[in-house]
Amino acid sequence: MKKVKHELDPFYNQDSKILILGTIPSPKSRELGFYYMHPQNRFWKVLSDVLNEEFPVSIEDKKNLLTKHDIALWDVLSSCQIEGASDASIKSVKENDIRKLINNSNVKQVFVTGKTAEKYYNKLCYKKTEMPCIYLPSTSPANCSVKYEQLKESFKIINEFL
Repeated sequence: MKKVKHELDPFYNQDSKILILGTIPSPKSRELGFYYMHPQNRFWKVLSDVLNEEFPVSIEDKKNLLTKHDIALWDVLSSCQIEGASDASIKSVKENDIRKLINNSNVKQVFVTGKTAEKYYNKLCYKKTEMPCIYLPSTSPANCSVKYEQLKESFKIINEFL
């Protein structure tokens, strides 16, 4: 069990309309310095497909995709105890100040990727943001029971808020 502190800044600007929250960055994302960077994570493939955009290869491409579509990215937790990237092992949590991001942007809808992000958002953040979240299935390689087409279908809802 390792104590992990969130090291990535939230990605957003004042025009951001939706916020997509994970739980906490994976070891690979922390190593590479941006969100959803594990090569088997399907986040960027799903997002680019539902937005009808080319797959973003570099971090700069990913940031440009998010900016073009007014999408903010962050995580529910600012720190926790965790084994590797296993959300099931998470203990001793502290939340990020999601309300501050919302207040400094045009975010009108929060989405969470995965059941753990949903659980901690509802438990720790909802009372402060007063903005209900919409659940999206995790794009993690650990969530292999959800097929790609199901992920894509679930993520299409974000277009209703852009």
